[in-house]
Amino acid sequence: MSSSLKLIKKINERAVVFDGAMGTEIYKHDFFVNTSFDALNINAPDVIKEIHSSYIEAGSDIITTNTFAANRSALMKFGLADQTEKINKAAVQLAKECTGDKDVLVAASIGPVASTVSCSKNEAKIVDIVTEQLNALISAEPDLIIFETISNIRDAFSAMSALQQIKQIPEFILSFSVDRNGKTKHGEDIEMLIRTLDKFDICPTALGLNCSSGPEGLIKPTEKLLSLTKLPVIIQPNAGMPKEIDGRMIYMASPEYLATYALKFINIGVKGVGGCCGTGPEHIKEISRMIKKISSAATRSPVKGLKKEVVLKTPVQPEKRSKFASKIVSGNWVTTIEIVPPKGFDLSKTIEKAIFCRNAGIDAVNIPDGPRASCRISPIIAALEIQNKAKIETILHFCCRDRNLIGMQADLLGCAALGINNLLFITGDPPKLGHFPDASAVFDADSIGMVQVQNRLNCGVDLGGDPINEKTRAYIGVGADPNAIDFEREIHRTEEKVKAGAEFIITQPVFDIKPLIHFLKTIKHLKIPVIAGIWPLASYRNAEFMKNEVPGVVVPDEIMRRMAKADTKEAQKAEGIAIAVESIKEIRNIVNGIQVSAPFGNVNTAVEVIKSTS
Repeated sequence: MSSSLKLIKKINERAVVFDGAMGTEIYKHDFFVNTSFDALNINAPDVIKEIHSSYIEAGSDIITTNTFAANRSALMKFGLADQTEKINKAAVQLAKECTGDKDVLVAASIGPVASTVSCSKNEAKIVDIVTEQLNALISAEPDLIIFETISNIRDAFSAMSALQQIKQIPEFILSFSVDRNGKTKHGEDIEMLIRTLDKFDICPTALGLNCSSGPEGLIKPTEKLLSLTKLPVIIQPNAGMPKEIDGRMIYMASPEYLATYALKFINIGVKGVGGCCGTGPEHIKEISRMIKKISSAATRSPVKGLKKEVVLKTPVQPEKRSKFASKIVSGNWVTTIEIVPPKGFDLSKTIEKAIFCRNAGIDAVNIPDGPRASCRISPIIAALEIQNKAKIETILHFCCRDRNLIGMQADLLGCAALGINNLLFITGDPPKLGHFPDASAVFDADSIGMVQVQNRLNCGVDLGGDPINEKTRAYIGVGADPNAIDFEREIHRTEEKVKAGAEFIITQPVFDIKPLIHFLKTIKHLKIPVIAGIWPLASYRNAEFMKNEVPGVVVPDEIMRRMAKADTKEAQKAEGIAIAVESIKEIRNIVNGIQVSAPFGNVNTAVEVIKSTS
């Protein structure tokens, strides 16, 4: 086995995609459960290679050997215990033949032993069985070892004990199987499993969760695991169980559904995703298409232009770029309301809403750029019409998803020409979240990179180093997530945004004040104005959607209980407004302003919230 840290190298480059289930695919080839699936490495090698190749074609960065139950105890049921070494070596060789010269790693799989029927409770015997399979796999030189579906402390202990007997420890992953509450079937929680590792002087390359539950059921356990370790985390959920939706039982884990959750896992700090029982190449293909574009954007920041000797001009002072900027710089409280552009081209109602905001004394209107990958009228056109006809400034969200660097620079220059000077740079939702899942996602840069581009334009120079006729006057904003599970990563990215030139922050909607306070204290050294996002919940179902479907938003259980107690639509709306008002009053003295969303386009609700806190 190579001594180079291949897995760590891949993870450091971007989020990685594992393969899906092996047993599910073998079953599709008419091999039934009375067959030793592991023995097919010898008896039907072409079938195993076909499955590996299908996952590689689907976009897997790492494929897993067909050795989950290739230990002496499990093989004994089929009279194959004496072929343990041969079966494991063959499995690694088949996988390596499929990868060839491709940039794909081979992970040698070891399943649980302590829970197998034929194995006694003799701990030494369990360790011996694991060690035998481990030695057989290592001798065939895979790139790493993955201990899968660890469902109790005994299996975690036996895996670590076996590894401790190896002279040269390979890269290895320990992947646990827990329920939606983060507990094994024996009632052991994730923290107990991890504490078992402290007894050894070796450390996994990564930790993971697999099997047991569908993607939705692994969200909370994943958040818990991320809070307990600094090691990379790999998540491989099952295809899931049917879910009751308005009285109907629906199987939710379609390839698109699983891929959407894969993105959620990446957004909260997971470094690798794949699938377990019930998943196949079609699931991995969707995961790969979604993840590789969005995650690779992070490797492109900051953006590097051509190596030219350039002269950067002094940018216009922030307070002179817009009324909104002047008010923030002077230390005054600012209020903004988000209005989503229409799906058609009639902007008359949008203008009416903006006029209502202006008359209510709102400082600016936020204009999202294709939220949730939806197709709407150009936000630049919407911003221009609002500023010209409603006479209120806009904050234009600028998304990195849909245009390459040439097009984005052109649009930034266009904004400067039109006097759209308040810009909020966001990376953007991937197309798979919207109604155009096959649309290409460009992501030439992420929000950090585009802040750097705009900052150069403010200094009179484009990305390529060429001077522009006049400096742009953009007031540069960025987003932030105080509720981020990978909080250190969020702070690091926030610091990078400020370093690149960000001048104000607007947060994700805040329902729990404590994370916001912690975030503000942590970034105090950056000395950057922060505007808190506020979302007046329109109903209990709206609260459910925000809690379960919107990355970066945390709705506390207490808020859910309050919304649930309101038994009519009107009462729920009133409760949502009351919660928003309470939140604003709590944070009034620690932030520079608020951005209030207009739920379902209802600006009256947003204005009511703001007026109630004046």
